[in-house]
Amino acid sequence: MALHSFHLTADWPGGRNSVGTISTENLKTKISIPSEMEGPGIGTNPDEMLLGAAATCYIITLAAMLERAKIDVAEMSLESEGIVEVVKGVITYKTIIHRPYVRMNGGNDHYDRIVRYIQKSEESCMISRALRGNVEIRLEPTIQ
Repeated sequence: MALHSFHLTADWPGGRNSVGTISTENLKTKISIPSEMEGPGIGTNPDEMLLGAAATCYIITLAAMLERAKIDVAEMSLESEGIVEVVKGVITYKTIIHRPYVRMNGGNDHYDRIVRYIQKSEESCMISRALRGNVEIRLEPTIQ
């Protein structure tokens, strides 16, 4: 069994509306509460970071599955949306919607297989599995 360890350092200077930083091996950015939640809106925030983790895990998983299946993809992209609900001051991450776009090389020979891998990738992605039971994840694919 292989174990992988990832590290993050967070620096936060003070109160709720401060601006801090996070650093990992490959990322350094400012963080704050988003302006939609009456924060300074500087840098990124936990809502975007969770969405980014889910989206990047999903598209990398999909790309790997399509490659292993020897499906020739001409173009692939992803738009993802995170929906956060605030009720009486309680913030809950409700839904993530992934909208993958896959354009095949050639005809529709692999259409059904691509549809299957689009679903299987969401089920297989480690971030999706970590969120399962807490955040609804929906797929709205476009395949050409």
